[in-house]
Amino acid sequence: MRPTHAMIAILPCNDLDASEAFYKRLGFVRPDEERSSGSADDSYRILSDGKGGQLHLTDAVEGWLVPGRNPFTLYLYTEDVDALAAEFAGELLEKNGPEDKPWGMYEFSLSDPDETLVRVGRPSIPR
Repeated sequence: MRPTHAMIAILPCNDLDASEAFYKRLGFVRPDEERSSGSADDSYRILSDGKGGQLHLTDAVEGWLVPGRNPFTLYLYTEDVDALAAEFAGELLEKNGPEDKPWGMYEFSLSDPDETLVRVGRPSIPR
């Protein structure tokens, strides 16, 4: 089902294969019919989580994404915060794992292969 109204990030990447593998761990995959045969241009990839979420990956211009200076951030809203935190154990930026933040979200954060900040969370449950 195609969204009737959406905004989708187009994320520049230095290594599309590494980025695609990272986002696959977050549940975003490229449909088999969208994979190139090897001879076609493979510099733009459309990933989907099967729940309406999409992420587009594109080759970055050489030298544009500098490790430690990547200005991009993505936020994945999901109910599966704890399961994904377990998948990325050892890679989380918070030492104690997901936590309730003052802005009302239960979340954690990590960095992708190009050091794009990725936050994963859901609204906090009132106590």
